[in-house]
Amino acid sequence: MHWADVAAKALSHKGEKHIVSTGITPSGEFHIGHLREILTGDMIARAARNAGLDVEFVFIVDTADPLRKVYDFLGPEYEQFIGHQLGSIPAPDADGNPDWPRFEKEGWTYGDHFLKPFLQALEQIGVRPRIIDNLESYQSGRFDALAKIACDRADEIREAIERISSRELPENWFPWSPLDSKGSLDGVTVTGYEYPLVHWKDMHGETGSSDISKGEGKLPWRIDWPAKWGWIGVTCEPFGKDHGAAGGSYATGREIVQILGHEPPHPLTYEWISLKGQGAMSSSAGNTIGPIEALDLVPPEILRLLVAKSKPNKAIEFDTGMSLVNLADEYERLAARDFEAELLDDGLSRRQRVQVEDAAGAMRMAAVEEGMAAQATAVTFRHLA
Repeated sequence: MHWADVAAKALSHKGEKHIVSTGITPSGEFHIGHLREILTGDMIARAARNAGLDVEFVFIVDTADPLRKVYDFLGPEYEQFIGHQLGSIPAPDADGNPDWPRFEKEGWTYGDHFLKPFLQALEQIGVRPRIIDNLESYQSGRFDALAKIACDRADEIREAIERISSRELPENWFPWSPLDSKGSLDGVTVTGYEYPLVHWKDMHGETGSSDISKGEGKLPWRIDWPAKWGWIGVTCEPFGKDHGAAGGSYATGREIVQILGHEPPHPLTYEWISLKGQGAMSSSAGNTIGPIEALDLVPPEILRLLVAKSKPNKAIEFDTGMSLVNLADEYERLAARDFEAELLDDGLSRRQRVQVEDAAGAMRMAAVEEGMAAQATAVTFRHLA
């Protein structure tokens, strides 16, 4: 049984209706490493539909997250935006400087700038999730009820985080990060709380109040994530191995979401995609290949097969050389097989049957359009290369 079908079977034991979620922070150019997360979610959702479940696939764009630093691709003017939310600052122009004219005329943000080409790539590879903008969700009050519970039960949440993560939180820690007088989340100290207001003092000596119901700030990551599970109704979410580590954000989130009155989603931890000889991809480090760039190298079915044929707990090394040609040839060989006929062979050993089922499942997930049969071209990519 293919790994996505295994996940779908686990979901079937928890009811008929499900929401599979993925999420990425648009801090820089998206790369094919990000495709593992969103394709893993897409394939689980596809397998769940094949199993007769009512499933929706959502992609959360974490535009409420702050700009952490001035990355190499940004000009020095972005220094003023460190700590500001990605959905509230101007996009960089071709020279890496803030594109103020477009920001003021169209509201074109930093988050929009990096998200648009990724969504174009997703369309090409057959991934069409419901997009949830996290900053807009805060500002429209989606987080309000659960943020109130978090602030009302701050001591319980603090205890859970400290116990599970084995780290002590600062004395002035609070489960809401307010925006300061200049719109930054950095350097703000909470001085009091009476719902819906969180009172604060910032590094400039200014004081003020943040209205939770209007999204004037955000929940810290370890609370933001389970709160999203709660208000969206997430029942399954794949995530990277860093979040799944002992004491990591899934471990704390699993307990915090219950404090918020909801159940944790079914987890699926995945390994990274790395560039051969360069390690894990990083938008800020620049060792990436973008999804559009990858689609210039191979058809979308090949990119989907790259993820579909590897169990999530297995690291993937992306090689633009002969390994990619080998993968394309593997696709052609698999597309030429008749899996239904192979499975009718009573002489198959259990191991052989599992291998055939896995291969058939991988090709089902590699199809760009759900339900479309794979077609072999009868011309190997090795010959074309």
